Amino acid sequence: QVQLVESGGGLVQPGGSLRLSCAASVGYFAIYTMGWYRQAPGNERELVATINSDGNTNYADSVKGRFTISRDNAKKTVYLQMNSLKPEDTAVYYCNAPTGTTVRFASWGQGTQVTVSS
Repeated sequence: QVQLVESGGGLVQPGGSLRLSCAASVGYFAIYTMGWYRQAPGNERELVATINSDGNTNYADSVKGRFTISRDNAKKTVYLQMNSLKPEDTAVYYCNAPTGTTVRFASWGQGTQVTVSS
């Protein structure tokens, strides 16, 4: 059973920073493209950043230039450094392994709440 455990969220003022972590109990972690998703109240879950096995990254336009995704394969952990946070970044953040239009791991973690507010 794959477990994804997200952490690092919190309440931050606009312009502030947070670093999220996602620990994955999955074999062969290094071969998977990993991604960070977020879901705001009333919205669908959206993919905001991905990193593949070679370390290549992609970002949604809404976070490009502000967020940085990285990974530590030895720790089976993926990170999301979030800078210049905006109120519209407020959401629950999750990680998973995107594959096409779906995800590889059926069980999502509990997510970590990020609230950007003054």
